[in-house]
Amino acid sequence: MTIGTESIIAVVGAGTMGAGIALVAAQAGHSVRVIDTQEAALERGRQGIARSLASLVKRGTVDEAAAAAIADRIGWSTDVASAAPAALAVEAVVERMDVKTGLFRALAEHVAPDAILASNTSSLSIEAMAEGVPGPERFAGLHFFNPVPAMKLVELIASSRTAPGVIDTLEALMRSWKKLPVRVRDVPGFIVNRVARPYYGEGFAALGEGIDPALIDHALESAGGFRMGPLVLADLIGHDINYTVACQVFEGYAGKTRFRTHASQKAIYDSGQFGRKSGKGVYDYAADLPAPPFVAPGAVPGSIEAGPDAGEIEPLIALAEAAGGTVARSADIEPGALRIDGKLLAMGDGRRLADRADVDILLDAARDLAATPTLIVTTRDAEALALAAGFAKLVGKQLLALPDRPGQVVLRTLAQLANSGFDALADDIADAAGVDTAMRFGANHPQGPLDWARGFGTARLGSVLSNIAAATGDAIYAPSPAIGMSEPA
Repeated sequence: MTIGTESIIAVVGAGTMGAGIALVAAQAGHSVRVIDTQEAALERGRQGIARSLASLVKRGTVDEAAAAAIADRIGWSTDVASAAPAALAVEAVVERMDVKTGLFRALAEHVAPDAILASNTSSLSIEAMAEGVPGPERFAGLHFFNPVPAMKLVELIASSRTAPGVIDTLEALMRSWKKLPVRVRDVPGFIVNRVARPYYGEGFAALGEGIDPALIDHALESAGGFRMGPLVLADLIGHDINYTVACQVFEGYAGKTRFRTHASQKAIYDSGQFGRKSGKGVYDYAADLPAPPFVAPGAVPGSIEAGPDAGEIEPLIALAEAAGGTVARSADIEPGALRIDGKLLAMGDGRRLADRADVDILLDAARDLAATPTLIVTTRDAEALALAAGFAKLVGKQLLALPDRPGQVVLRTLAQLANSGFDALADDIADAAGVDTAMRFGANHPQGPLDWARGFGTARLGSVLSNIAAATGDAIYAPSPAIGMSEPA
């Protein structure tokens, strides 16, 4: 079966997701029927699409005539019977199994027997949903990401009853809509909402330990390379959604430790302060967001030494020398370390600074040490912090100081994201390319977690996770059994 531009698409639910799906389908040339029981929801959907089209015209992406033609291809109705001519009907309604299955029973009374029915659920079981769908062989999961027009990823999920041709048809259709479809096994959270859990989880774990939220977010934006830090992102998504999905994934895996929720986010959820939508979450949106607590610049160090091969510290040496500093080479210094005025700076390896007697300054990971505007350190004392601040000034970086915690913030987050990615491989949810594609284009991560692990080294990753697990006594950090079995393809 092929769904061409002559085919009609029905979208049930005129909220942000439904309106976004409708707009993408109409841009691809389809006639679209948007259905919602509430006239007010339909009007909000119309206005949202009108704003999106106006923005496209303003940017020169389409002209006014093309925008008008796209809008004209979208019809709006409160009657589910208007889906009758559709070749594909997609639901984007509330995340409740009974509501969704009831809707599919209603759709089945009107659409053709060979019309495909699809759910945009982000976390509910497609297998369980299929049990309540008439003609389950033509039913599948078709999970878009918000905002739909901008986000390229679509997760394709089959149940055991889905006809293989249905997934083939949906994959071809999504490619015609200029999306990146990835086939995913039906598991709680699919790929993105499962593999991405540590990004939020590590942010809330650090917050629960009393670490400044602006420090956490800035560290992961600057050194981690993420577009938004985990806490400000959770505020944007809404804790009513983010925390609920976290609970669903945790419960869906029968309370598996790796997916447990964090008390610091539960407290925000229980308070009813859901983030931007309520005016307050982790941050108070009645005021400007707070600045990170940067350490004041220090005096430039008088002596810097490195080993013959400084390993991943080499970019900082190049910056120091470009700024007029002199870096001597000493055979007794290991790769990944510097001696600054007699104090040793070393890259973190998951252990606490207290467990590394030879180290005075522990440097958190950065995706790109040359490019990051900020260095994040844990120091043994005020003297070591002053030296770190002086070195940061020399290499043109800002400095953030962390308490002594296993894995610090950036390394712990990157390692646990990779751990989660390897878990997905072990559970055969998708292949390595699918996991990385999903995280880049569905979660907006700058790099797939398995691609990062490949560059970091899987043996090293396993060691870091083992160190964090030992130091915290927490099985959540135990290395995935898939780490080290083979390099991710």
